[in-house]
Amino acid sequence: MNDRAVSLLENYDIEVLRTWKGRGAILCESNKGILIFKEYSGPREKVLFQNVLLNHVTEQGGVNVENIIKNKEGQLLVDDQDGISYILKTYFEGRECNVRDMEECRMAVHTLAALHKASDLTNTEIMAGKTSFQVVNEYEKHNKELKKVRKFLKEKSQKTDFEIYLMKSYDYFYNLALQVTEELYFYTKEAGSTSSGLICHGDYQYHNILLSNNRWSLINFEKCIIDNPVRDLYLFMRKLLEKSNWSQTVGDTLLSAYIAEREMVRADHIQLFYRLSYPEKFWKIVNFYYNSGKAWIPGKNLEKLEKLMDQEKDKQLFLTNYRSNYRLL
Repeated sequence: MNDRAVSLLENYDIEVLRTWKGRGAILCESNKGILIFKEYSGPREKVLFQNVLLNHVTEQGGVNVENIIKNKEGQLLVDDQDGISYILKTYFEGRECNVRDMEECRMAVHTLAALHKASDLTNTEIMAGKTSFQVVNEYEKHNKELKKVRKFLKEKSQKTDFEIYLMKSYDYFYNLALQVTEELYFYTKEAGSTSSGLICHGDYQYHNILLSNNRWSLINFEKCIIDNPVRDLYLFMRKLLEKSNWSQTVGDTLLSAYIAEREMVRADHIQLFYRLSYPEKFWKIVNFYYNSGKAWIPGKNLEKLEKLMDQEKDKQLFLTNYRSNYRLL
């Protein structure tokens, strides 16, 4: 970000004391505390939705979240002469959640549950006409992509070591993706949506969870979305479970921390079970491979695929225990 972007701060009713560059943003010390100024690339209507959510959560209390600062004209975004939009938000000085510290991860999940309790916007004006995200639709799209790449690989005459190894596991994960999608589709059709007016963070990962002044603070709500609350829980849990080789202890600890703050009904557990069951990591590896240059395939791709295969038995055991412990399906 350049000096021209800094000049846009004149559009706000703040006294700027000094500015300095952060990661893809400008930090600003002002008479209203330290603020962060950055580009906004999402839909303009989305920032209105995001602002309502953040204000609602702040009013509910109990969860410390960032807030958007309006400019002198009461707008949430300012544009430069090239039409690039910028957003000014409150800023928390602190460090990211340490994913190697299980106590911090437990508190992060507890904070997530508190966020979900405070982010129910059912029957509010902002929810009028809006529909809930359906993960089945996303899986169906992924499955079509997997089918296309499978056909491409089968027809390719000369294959690299990565492509040969990929083909060995392809049918297993592809058929698993189809099975999970089909089962979730029929379950969703029977049970209906369970998300109502609850808004998920959308990107609940360690770098968006900060320990600031001995309090957990949540940032970067740009991907907030109407969905079942397990969307956030799934994303946070999956990464930790992968790091721990799908440890039952880790899974139980995180689930218990969430449930201690916010009850999970049976429908939530079933949603989480299917989201964990879908081979999303395999799809990501395939998607990255297919949409990047294939003349040279990074060795890290093969390492990720090998690790995925090595963990599959542990993952299926975890899912079996989860289904049994909560008497699902």
